[in-house]
Amino acid sequence: MQAIMETLFDTLYLTGVILMGIYMISKSGNNKQYKLFGIMAVVLGVGDSFHLIPRAYALLTTGLENHAAALGVGKLITSLTMTVFYVILYHILRIRYDIKGREKMTYAIYALGLVRIILCMFPQNEWLLSDASLAWGIYRNIPFAMMGLIIIYLSYTESKKANDRAFGNMWLAIVLSFAFYVPVVLWADRYPLVGTLMIPKTLAYVWIVYMGFKELRGKLQERKELGERAL
Repeated sequence: MQAIMETLFDTLYLTGVILMGIYMISKSGNNKQYKLFGIMAVVLGVGDSFHLIPRAYALLTTGLENHAAALGVGKLITSLTMTVFYVILYHILRIRYDIKGREKMTYAIYALGLVRIILCMFPQNEWLLSDASLAWGIYRNIPFAMMGLIIIYLSYTESKKANDRAFGNMWLAIVLSFAFYVPVVLWADRYPLVGTLMIPKTLAYVWIVYMGFKELRGKLQERKELGERAL
């Protein structure tokens, strides 16, 4: 039952975020913000598929422990693409709120992203093993969490300043994603039930993508209605 339900959830998730991303890329025209939003969504979905598809296969066949290498490679790729996801999100927020300067913040995002990627490449991560190093799981997520904190701060302060209703809860979605993710990193290997927190964590990311998708779709619908009235 777990295998079927988890596979169904992952299929809906991957299909949903990738399709929303493709929609935003194709409908954004010259709008850089929505174009980046679409790219970000596709990066999220494609990156996660490298982990979730092997996981689904393992659950439906001989079990997770017999596919440790494939799952490990998938986790590595997902770790890298999630880093890219937050770099793109940072630039989306800069464009949306017309942020000028703040070079130190930009340098910090890129430096933390680079440190995260370098840490992910160390063999001590033991990606191919089923009982990979917990310590290195923590090490590589420290710069990732710091990136998250910067983006949470930026999203919260700028959305309040601009009275941005569409993206007003972006910061909350990011907070929730990390709140559900941290316990998984720390305790999922010891307490497998903690791993179920990846479901609400995933939904938080869907919420982030949906914010951009919903706003773009709404604007296109308004434009269409205005065009019809003009006729």
